[in-house]
Amino acid sequence: MKNTYFDLVEQSYYFPQEGFDLRNDYLTFHGISLKYLIEKYGTPFRFIYLPKIGEQIKKARNLFNRAIRNNDYDGKYHFCYCTKCNHFHHVISEALKHKVNLETSSSFDIDLILNLYKNKQIDKNRIIVHNGYKTDEYIIKIVDLVKTGFKNSIVVLDSVNELSRLVKFAKGDKIKIGLRMAIDEEPQSAYYTSRLGIRHTEMLEFFNKNIKGNKNVELQMFHFFVDSGIKDTLYYWGEFQKALKLYIELQKQCNTLDSFNLGGGFPIRNQLGFEYSYEYMINEIVKSIKDATDAENVPNPDIYTEFGRYTVGESGAIIFKVLEQKQQNDTESWYIIDNSLMNTIPDAWSIHEKFILLPINKWHNEYARINIGGISCDHSDYYNSEDLNQQVMLPKYAEKDEEPLYLGFFHTGAYQDSISGYGGIKHCLIPSPKHVIIDRDDKGNFVDYVYRQEQSVGEMFKILGYNP
Repeated sequence: MKNTYFDLVEQSYYFPQEGFDLRNDYLTFHGISLKYLIEKYGTPFRFIYLPKIGEQIKKARNLFNRAIRNNDYDGKYHFCYCTKCNHFHHVISEALKHKVNLETSSSFDIDLILNLYKNKQIDKNRIIVHNGYKTDEYIIKIVDLVKTGFKNSIVVLDSVNELSRLVKFAKGDKIKIGLRMAIDEEPQSAYYTSRLGIRHTEMLEFFNKNIKGNKNVELQMFHFFVDSGIKDTLYYWGEFQKALKLYIELQKQCNTLDSFNLGGGFPIRNQLGFEYSYEYMINEIVKSIKDATDAENVPNPDIYTEFGRYTVGESGAIIFKVLEQKQQNDTESWYIIDNSLMNTIPDAWSIHEKFILLPINKWHNEYARINIGGISCDHSDYYNSEDLNQQVMLPKYAEKDEEPLYLGFFHTGAYQDSISGYGGIKHCLIPSPKHVIIDRDDKGNFVDYVYRQEQSVGEMFKILGYNP
């Protein structure tokens, strides 16, 4: 009796499970035949399954609205999509079909908002939350957006210095603002306090000195963001309670403050054994906010979430073919795939992010521990750690097999394109800087010139599929 890869998966996890099944011994993804896609397009290729985006949005909305009803909560729930997670037109268009609000991170994001408005995909009533460091260019574009009638734009201050610049460029127009609280990072972090946001010990003093009585701004939102996401840990709940207490203290002095933004998102399935109770966490969050605000006779705030990875992460996948297998020593077997992992899934090597890795075929072959290598010449172009005993297990195959082994990395829909610089795009749509060349002429004098100007909005939009 041989131990097949199918036996391994079936004994280790529940299988089939949501999104994954076998049809005629080939893996399917949400009912899609991956064998069909391979035969049609060849490898390597990445794809986005757009209906999954809507499913994620509906799930979050339903669970929050149910928790609001069950807890007799007076505030409303608002779902925001973080554009930085995946800026492509087809992705944002799919999210907008479900009436999401939007969160921006940089100057070019405002051009994207205007493009969506121009093409009648949003109107001026859409809630737009502006996060990220506010350069002068970013602030000017936000102010212009407000002046054109986007009355629900909220500028979340990431630094105390942003307020004076915002007021200067607004020139008397009232701007809605939010305050972001800097969190203490987890103990194993390389630094103690996040560089993002305003220290919670300085928030009240900053409010009283600079915002209270300021006719140019209206404080509407308190923003609380934990980079590791919404998790049922002592660390998360400790930071959450600190933020909630500060919100209540601010609200008692500012009746326009009516929104609590949870910021960091839900985790996504990055392994077949993933377990997370979204319903429990949402109910605990809503109940905690209600209990704390009711106890202090403060109105229940509207709850905002900024879900990016949660919205699009599980919609994406990348398919590779194994080109060659190599036995490098007595214990290490390598499968060399037909692309670079560093280029296509940068999170896998840069921050050791895990993705669901499954073979497309040969599920009834015996399995072995495998290292996966890309075709680049870089030593770090590999993947060899999975949830299952921290090892990658994959089907064995013979070189003489007529059909190659195909592999899929799943739930790669968030960040991988922008971080890898797909086509020239960048994380948060921050453009590539000018490229200056410096040389010396025959007399030894310096000669310099611009080889390429800073990336333009038009160049970015062309890559992302937007009409000019």
